[in-house]
Amino acid sequence: MTDEPTGDTAGTGPPVSAVPPVSAPRVVGADIDRMTERLFLREARARSAFWVLLLLAAVIAAAGVVADSVATVIGAMIVAPLMTPILGTALAVVLSDRRQLMTSVGFVLAGALAVVAVGCLLGLAVDGPVVAETNDQVAGRVSPKLIDLISALATGGVGAFALVRSDVSDALPGVAIAISLVPPLAVVGLTLESGEPGQSLGALLLFGTNVTAIIATATGLLLACRVRAVALDAGRDVGRLSARTLVVVAGLVVLVAIPLGVGSYHVITEQRMTIAARPVAERWAAAEGWDVAGVAYVQGRLQIAAVGPAPTPDPDSLRAELSEAGLAGVPVRLSLVVGGTQDLPAPAD
Repeated sequence: MTDEPTGDTAGTGPPVSAVPPVSAPRVVGADIDRMTERLFLREARARSAFWVLLLLAAVIAAAGVVADSVATVIGAMIVAPLMTPILGTALAVVLSDRRQLMTSVGFVLAGALAVVAVGCLLGLAVDGPVVAETNDQVAGRVSPKLIDLISALATGGVGAFALVRSDVSDALPGVAIAISLVPPLAVVGLTLESGEPGQSLGALLLFGTNVTAIIATATGLLLACRVRAVALDAGRDVGRLSARTLVVVAGLVVLVAIPLGVGSYHVITEQRMTIAARPVAERWAAAEGWDVAGVAYVQGRLQIAAVGPAPTPDPDSLRAELSEAGLAGVPVRLSLVVGGTQDLPAPAD
C-alpha cells in the first residue's frame, strides 16, 4: 500500500508541478478582445475621451514648458492619451488589420497636429519668445540623441508588456512619464510661434523617434507573445503579415537613428570644444585680473563671457591662445562686462 502524496506535508515543500515555468506571458482569446477594445478607439465614448484628455494634456504641457516647470510637464505626460493609438498601431500591424492601422495612424497624426496648434496659440499669449536659450524645458527637447532612441525602445517594450499582462498595468503611469510625447509637440508649437523653426524640427524629431520606437518594440513583443497566433486560433479576422511590413517598421527605426547619431556626434564635439576652451579663457582672464563668467558652444560658435575692471583685456591675445590650443577654426564671441558688484543700502530714516 502506498501513501497518497499531499501538498501540505511538513518539510517536503510544494509539488514540482506547482512551480510555473519561466516563459513568455500566456495570451488567450479574451486578452485579444481586451487589447483591441482598449486600443482601437472604436466607440464614440472612447474617442471623445481621447480628444478631451489630449487637449487638456496639450494645455498643461504647453503651460508647463512656458513656466519651465518640470512637475507640470510630468503631469501632462500622465494625462496624455497618445500612447493608446500608438500601441494600437503596433497591434494593428501584428493583426494585419489595415483599416484599423490607418485609423490608429490617423489618430496619432491628428492628435499631434492638435497639440502643436495648442502650443502655437498659447505662445501668442506669452510675452517674449519661448526658446532653448532661455528655457530648460525647451532646451531638453530640441536636440535629441541616440540615447533618446534607446530609452524609447525600452519604454515601448514596457508598455507592450503591460498591455499583454493585465496584472502589471500599474506600470503604465511610469511608462507615460518615461516617454515624451505631448511635451515635444507643445515645444514644436511654441518654438514655431517664437520664430525658431530649427528648434521645432528638433522637437519634432524627438516625437517621431519616440513614436517609431514604441511601434517597433511593441510589434516585436506582441509577436513574441504569440498575439497573432492566438488571434488566429480564436477565429479572429487576421490578415496576412508580410515580411515587407516588418522590414518597413525596422527601417523606420534606422531612419530616425541616422539624424540622432549625427546629433550625438555634434553634441560630443561641442562638449569637447567647450572643455578645451575653458582653461584657456580662464588663464587669459586671470592674467588681466578678470574672471570668466561662462563658456558655452551655442549656434555654431564658442561664447565666452568675462567680467572685470577697466581697462578691458586684449581680445586678440585670447584668439591667439585659443588657436594654439587647437581651436583655430572655431568662431568665438567674447562678451566683456566692465565693472563689479556694489551694495546699495537703503537710506536711513
